Amino acid sequence: MVSIALCGEMEMDPSCEEHKNPAGEPTEHEVKEAISELAEKNSHTELLHGPAEESKRLCVKEPPEAEICGKQRNSSEMKSLSDPEGENGDPVFKKQRNLRKTNSWKMVRFQDPSTEDDVADRDSSAEGLFPEYVTEEWTSSTFEKLFMADDWQDVTEDHLLRKKVLESRDLHAPRPTWGQKVTIKMQCVLEDRTVVEKDCKLVFVIGEGDVNQALEECVMSMQKGEITLLLADSQYAYGLLGRDPDIPAWAPLLYQLQLLDIREKPDPFTLPIADRIRIGNQKRERGNFHFQREEYSMAARAYCMALDVLTTHNRVGSDVTVKAGEEEEVKDYRVKCLNNLATSQLKLEQYDEALHTSRDVLALESDNVRALFRTGKLLSDRGEYKEAMEVLKRALKLEPTTKAIHAELSKLVKRQSGGKDTQEWKVKPAEMLGDDITPFLIPSRKKEPSGLTWKVILGALVVALGSLVTSMILTAKN
Repeated sequence: MVSIALCGEMEMDPSCEEHKNPAGEPTEHEVKEAISELAEKNSHTELLHGPAEESKRLCVKEPPEAEICGKQRNSSEMKSLSDPEGENGDPVFKKQRNLRKTNSWKMVRFQDPSTEDDVADRDSSAEGLFPEYVTEEWTSSTFEKLFMADDWQDVTEDHLLRKKVLESRDLHAPRPTWGQKVTIKMQCVLEDRTVVEKDCKLVFVIGEGDVNQALEECVMSMQKGEITLLLADSQYAYGLLGRDPDIPAWAPLLYQLQLLDIREKPDPFTLPIADRIRIGNQKRERGNFHFQREEYSMAARAYCMALDVLTTHNRVGSDVTVKAGEEEEVKDYRVKCLNNLATSQLKLEQYDEALHTSRDVLALESDNVRALFRTGKLLSDRGEYKEAMEVLKRALKLEPTTKAIHAELSKLVKRQSGGKDTQEWKVKPAEMLGDDITPFLIPSRKKEPSGLTWKVILGALVVALGSLVTSMILTAKN
């Protein structure tokens, strides 16, 4: 599985679909615009199950670590409760898998907290970053020829990742290792030499999926200061899905790289809370990007890394102070990450893990309807009907008109009754609910089949008795 450089902003939630278990960088401004466009294109709103930011209203539909607020709920509610959410709490819809068109060179960064670089202000021109190294390979050679060239080195044993060193350094120059933070200068072209990625200062941590696998593998083979060409098969880049709008499916890429700096990854527990939030959100956005591509394992991994960073706990002796509002902000982002993680776990059929994650959400936010719905559904599937009923009743009080909750309660009542058929419930107005939701939990019985009633039978008996008496009287007279 490859890792990707771009990502969107949305929070997701696992889907409400039936389980097989017997028991889902652009700048902040661009991300918000993308989310707004996605929300306007769909009338669906929020999900009960899936990575998505918890919004105030529930909807049903089918979702990464980004954020997403919906409009009027409709028949798609069931799916939306199970979709991932974005930053504004709206679900990320499956048909909206491709992110909004963005400048490819604006990539997710793990930036040094000491730098104040504006990641939005990047060079987007087609001019090369390495004018002194305008080689034939870079300008006109076919990729097939480069894959077969003798003067290129294999970075991996499968011959799908190859490089050619243009400028080397001292043999004793350091090489980065797994888990270190690196800074590179990079530009990338397709075979027709269209520039699709460009960054004069791209910062990422090796092994954390901040960029695609091709860059991670190649950088570990480079020395500090080295300039090299890298030819990457699509399996190490963007694969079958490509990357809208600029990289087609199965497209190999040619990079020109320079390794500028190598540092140890900063300890997040010693960073200011604002930097932890920024880094955590980058990881969450990465998870959302993978979730939209149905790369659920990578999405779950990104959400877990985001949760590791999104904390207000400090190392012993640390002088980091928590400012007003920061603790609540961290909690809100943790809720989003946990909901998205639970959605990914459901997609991976990790039901026990999804239940544990959903309970973690409720520990932070007891009235989170998505987590309540997901927890109730998972408990019902596990046969823990009593607890499932209590949890779903809490969800129903918060969202009394959400059809997904009514449907799940109907299933639960049917299971408790031994599988007997029950009439489908009708969603009742919220003002009729009040504090007593017992009527909502007792489905009406089906009408008795038409046939002879007791009145008809009694009438027939009376007629028969009358005929018998009349017959006896006539017999006596005769």
